[in-house]
Amino acid sequence: MPLPDPRTRQGRRVLAAGLALLAAVVAISWYGWATTSGQVRVQVTAYEVESDALTRVEFDVSRPEGTALTCRVSALDDRKGRVGTVVETVPATGPAVVHEVVRVRTSARAVTGVVESCVRGTDAG
Repeated sequence: MPLPDPRTRQGRRVLAAGLALLAAVVAISWYGWATTSGQVRVQVTAYEVESDALTRVEFDVSRPEGTALTCRVSALDDRKGRVGTVVETVPATGPAVVHEVVRVRTSARAVTGVVESCVRGTDAG
């Protein structure tokens, strides 16, 4: 396939459209990178209801290196009511991806464990 000839009107249009498309791809890529760079991401990897009074929650948290986090981990009952909560501090030292195991004492039998939030700093509210 031959390249468009910039000496013709059609060739200039094709080149202008190609440059506009390239600029749009670059802008969208930059925006995507800029809005997700440095974010804290949490993925629950496992949970186990060990008894009526205890639920174990395991999760991976990705964060910028050197960032301390405070995570609110909860156990929920079958109506999605909170039956136990633990605030876990992830220190700033260590790798960017950290695996945490948290045991949550519960007031009633839970059916699931969740990470409600992970915020920068040491105050989860």
